[in-house]
Amino acid sequence: MQSTFSGIEIGKRGLLAHNRALTTVGHNVTNSATEGYSRQRAEMSAFHPLTRPGLTRPERAGQLGQGVEVTRIARVRDLILEDRIVGEAHKEAYWEERDQYMLMLEQIYNEPTEQSIRGDLDRFWDAWQELSIHPDQMAPREAVLERGKSLVQNINERYTDLDRIRTMLEDEITGAVSQVNDLANEIAGLNEQIRSAEAAGDDPNDLYDRRDLLVERLGQYANISTDRRDPDEFRVNIGGFHLIQGTIAKQFVTEPDPNNAGYSRVLWEHTGEEVQFRGGRLAAFLELRDDDVRGEIQNLDNMAVNFTDLVNEIHREGFGRNGRTGRDFFTELPFVENTLGNYDLSGDGVLDSSLIFRLSGANEVNQDEQIGLSGTITLAGARQPIEIEYNPTDTVGQVVARINNSGAEVVARVDRNNRISLKGTPAEETGNRDFVIRHVEDSGEFLVGYAGLLGASGADGVFTWEEPDAVVGLNADADFAVAPQENPSAWIGINPEIEQEPATIAAALSRQGRDGEIGDGGAAEAIAELRHQPVMVGQISTFDDYFADTAASIGLRGEQARNHFRTHELRMKELHDWRDSISGVNMDEELSQMIKFQHGYRAASRFVTEIDRMLDTIINQMGV
Repeated sequence: MQSTFSGIEIGKRGLLAHNRALTTVGHNVTNSATEGYSRQRAEMSAFHPLTRPGLTRPERAGQLGQGVEVTRIARVRDLILEDRIVGEAHKEAYWEERDQYMLMLEQIYNEPTEQSIRGDLDRFWDAWQELSIHPDQMAPREAVLERGKSLVQNINERYTDLDRIRTMLEDEITGAVSQVNDLANEIAGLNEQIRSAEAAGDDPNDLYDRRDLLVERLGQYANISTDRRDPDEFRVNIGGFHLIQGTIAKQFVTEPDPNNAGYSRVLWEHTGEEVQFRGGRLAAFLELRDDDVRGEIQNLDNMAVNFTDLVNEIHREGFGRNGRTGRDFFTELPFVENTLGNYDLSGDGVLDSSLIFRLSGANEVNQDEQIGLSGTITLAGARQPIEIEYNPTDTVGQVVARINNSGAEVVARVDRNNRISLKGTPAEETGNRDFVIRHVEDSGEFLVGYAGLLGASGADGVFTWEEPDAVVGLNADADFAVAPQENPSAWIGINPEIEQEPATIAAALSRQGRDGEIGDGGAAEAIAELRHQPVMVGQISTFDDYFADTAASIGLRGEQARNHFRTHELRMKELHDWRDSISGVNMDEELSQMIKFQHGYRAASRFVTEIDRMLDTIINQMGV
């Protein structure tokens, strides 16, 4: 039988339920500006009905209701949408960072303005052209010197700016690793709190929101995925490896990269394996540092080392106004003092390698002449040897072009003395030194008897950097130059002897075995002609081609980054707007809910009042 006082209990439950619902509305309203907050709803249901004890079924049709209760405070959230947002976050962050740093690179190049390296180089060529017209005067020599100083200063400054950006990226990587570790630890801590709350039967909605917010932030740094299948063990994965597994958070560490001096790599702390990032800020920072900015420094170094080598090659043959000859115009700093290029690469005190930048054959060749030979030239590639075949009907120029277009880290040209010259290029792998010829082999006679460079065909005449005295096996009359110090664009400068005495600047060339005479401008004219000659070894032929290619490359990569960033930014905005429409706090909706629960609370209180009056009548007004 239903209790006389059951009405009071029903009313009390109504008051408590609507009070809790009103509190939930207040919680939503006050958190409307909280980042990552999801609106909550009090889900109500009828309380367990009452039936008479001792009977197998109710005495009358239906059951005796016992009011209302709040079964749970539900968080309005679409978890599938959340996973989509996390999956897109790393793409937007990746392109955002690339866009920002590409803009920095574009500003550094400042092409094609008058204040750029290209403008200084044009004025440098003009000064040599003027000297070729007035080789007996000092004023044109002073102009060559001053414009040379301005040029090398601009090259040095560009290297400094690029190196500064690369250092910034190194700092970004270190900071990002620290952020990832902090986020992982905080998420693991939230997992512990959530598990404890769930064990007590609670719905820790605010903790869920905080965890989802941190996971989204974590997704901006790396290409993560989440696994919610096990309710007791929330997981976050990177590339198939667990970063977070329940209450356990794995950590990243940075350590110096042995193949990339001065910079670090990111490892898993517990295994020591290198982390492979496929998106997010960390992938962008690493790619920018080790590919884009490093590549720009290598291109600048390549221009600087070939520019100085070519100008010095002519200047050494020329004669100054004071009769001096054999002088370099620009400084050349060799990496090794050993005249044969021998170097202790392993650091054990024993010379074990040969660091050679240029090899030049002893024999004169004709670019348009058919070689009448067949064979295969093998040169060092980025990851594996590159083979270049040649046939009897090929001309010298065709073989040279085939070498330069092969992708090998060795390039070729026919120099001003009509000799075949091979040069080392910037290395693709960070573990290999730039401007070092690592392997040259010819199964036939093109580089042997024809060019006069190698001492023998096949394995007997192979040149390899992995052994000392490698140049001893070359043709006896072949010429070579040891590798320069790292980053020539950082140290390129004017020869101090030239600065102290500009009269040493060469303008004349020897004629018919006689020393250059005052009034002859042959050397100055030859240097000025470098401006338009195909002298930049490799696929970029002239210096103008280099600057045009560099400006175009940076511009195109910057445009690509901007376009991709805008695309993913719009996509993320759509997803965020969609989530806000589902989970965001709408004030109008909350106010309508507040009014509804206020009326419910008022009705429950009025019900309690009426039950109280009924009980008062029964207790105080019935009977004697």
